Amino acid sequence: MSRRSRAAVARSAGGDRTLTTIVGLVLVAASVLALLVGYGVFGSFRAQRPVVDPIAVGWVTTHADATRWIAIGAGVLLFLVGLWWTLRSLRPEPRPDVSLSELPGERLTVEHSAICDAVRHDAEGIDGVSRARVRLVGDPMKPALRIALTLVEGTDVRDVWADLDGRVLARAREAFAVSALPTAVRLELDASSAPTPARVE
Repeated sequence: MSRRSRAAVARSAGGDRTLTTIVGLVLVAASVLALLVGYGVFGSFRAQRPVVDPIAVGWVTTHADATRWIAIGAGVLLFLVGLWWTLRSLRPEPRPDVSLSELPGERLTVEHSAICDAVRHDAEGIDGVSRARVRLVGDPMKPALRIALTLVEGTDVRDVWADLDGRVLARAREAFAVSALPTAVRLELDASSAPTPARVE
């Protein structure tokens, strides 16, 4: 599955996975190094030395104030990095406007809301569709669509898909001047059309 297709299905978590993988690899490497030193792979003398170097301990003792400020600065820095990463992960997914032309003097951009309203109106015109929700994701040059269709009970899904792909998405691809427009489609049954279960007393 291409990156654009994955963007249509769900929001990318590649950055979070990459950071987690890097941190995990660093911790594993540090653990392996500590084990090798402890088992004397790098020499018995080094294995018998304290975990914290005596020279470093002496410097910390001599420069207590500087050490305290360094520790505070490192803690604040880590806090800010963690806060930034949390806000980055929780921020709303961007809803890009689509750029149809970037030529000098001929820049043409279509707003996200206009595109979604047009696709939603076309989708709700399909027989058997009672409601449609549309969202545009990706970036302005390579957009992707997420469509949620609420179907009336008894609707033939194959007919809905044929109309959606052959008419609605075809018009969208033509408007964007692209041969492929990654789209994730979610089908739901209209609860108001479902039969009410009988009560047995």
